[in-house]
Amino acid sequence: MSQPKVSLYYKNVTAERIGAEHGISDAQFETLAQKTVAAVEKVNRDRRDGKTPYRDLPTNEAYPRSAKEVAAELKGKCEVFVVLGIGGSALGNIALQTALNPYMYNVDPAQRKGPQFFVFDNVDPVQFGSFLDWIGDRLDTTYFNVISKSGQTAETAAQFLIIRRMLLEKYGPAGAKEHIIATTDTSSGTMRKITDAEGYRSLVVPDGVGGRFSVLSPVGLLSAAVCGIDIDALLAGARAMDARVSGSDLRENPAAMNAAIQWHYYQRGKNISVMMPYAYALKDLADWYRQLWAESLGKARDCSGAEVFVGPTPVKALGATDQHSQVQLYREGPNDKVFTFLETKTFQRDVEIAASPESAPELKYLAGKPMSTLLNAEKLATEYALFKMDHRPCLTVLFDDISAATIGQFLYLYEVTTSIAGALFNIDAYDQPAVELGKKATFALMGRQGFEDVAGEIGPYRALDEDFLV
Repeated sequence: MSQPKVSLYYKNVTAERIGAEHGISDAQFETLAQKTVAAVEKVNRDRRDGKTPYRDLPTNEAYPRSAKEVAAELKGKCEVFVVLGIGGSALGNIALQTALNPYMYNVDPAQRKGPQFFVFDNVDPVQFGSFLDWIGDRLDTTYFNVISKSGQTAETAAQFLIIRRMLLEKYGPAGAKEHIIATTDTSSGTMRKITDAEGYRSLVVPDGVGGRFSVLSPVGLLSAAVCGIDIDALLAGARAMDARVSGSDLRENPAAMNAAIQWHYYQRGKNISVMMPYAYALKDLADWYRQLWAESLGKARDCSGAEVFVGPTPVKALGATDQHSQVQLYREGPNDKVFTFLETKTFQRDVEIAASPESAPELKYLAGKPMSTLLNAEKLATEYALFKMDHRPCLTVLFDDISAATIGQFLYLYEVTTSIAGALFNIDAYDQPAVELGKKATFALMGRQGFEDVAGEIGPYRALDEDFLV
């Protein structure tokens, strides 16, 4: 039996579909094909030179083995599993759980293949305090996975310190360490230092793999394995996609085609990229994509140091929900967007729509039809209105089904799409220099030693100027 597949459908960006003004002509595709060859070759060369170690995660045998070993240790004694992390340490974990475990996973034990699962990716005291109130009586069967390469990310460090104190107060050092698993740097950093000193079980954040590219490493694999997701199938899907995105033929490489189309439209003023899944299970892939796209491609300077200030803005929507909140803008607002729909051919289950009451014969057309048919009809109807009536370019990422294999394909497809897009924009897709000033300012405002100069610079902005308060 062949593996289910993820494919990119791009006909609805062509001039044939949406006209010459907004569509891509055959001649333009040929130009893109020639330009993309060099971008794909650069991305493949970077891989060979060891500059993009995320490309080798699907074939790494040690990382899934370590995740499965910890999952086996926790089996039967872990009833609540908690991830403490932010950004790339959280979004992939959330996306995998939403995609591959049932909607009522945390509520209904009959639908659960593992412990209840929570991810805390913020420092909202009301949210976290509510969790602390709930977890107090459940600590014996609760395990915490703190994910931080450096250990100095303020949000994750704050959560960790609070949880560590709670565990120490209840169990003492020897007992507390049994409830913490650290995913951190292999040899250095604050969290590695704490982990070694206090004897925590640990997994590694691979060297050279940024958070937004780390979901197929222990960063994402551990929570998936603990919660019953088939991580072998996930990685097999990524390997299958790797074979498809490594070639230089534009029409055979979905990552190259995706990147080329996005780059083409950015040059023509369509600098907003909307991702709109038509399956609740795919909802949080759009969140994961937003970080990947924004942090990787939003750059002030290109690889030569010239100021460019580039970056398509990623926006998420959810079909059919956001047909009732965003599509008015998307159809009649400025034609400055590229739309990517996520659609699945097969849902894991279906629900038949019941008969309408005699008093409402106008609803009879729905009766007896599967909800999946309605949802996919809504997708096609929205897409049709966008491209046929309003000349808006539309792509579809089509899933044969929603399974570990296809989710692995999707994640890897978009990671490599991002690398190729970075090469087309001639920017470094792997750094994130603009994030650092905000981190330093937070350290300064919280009184961290060594950041006094920044604190002095921020000083004039601390107080509200009442003259500007309306």
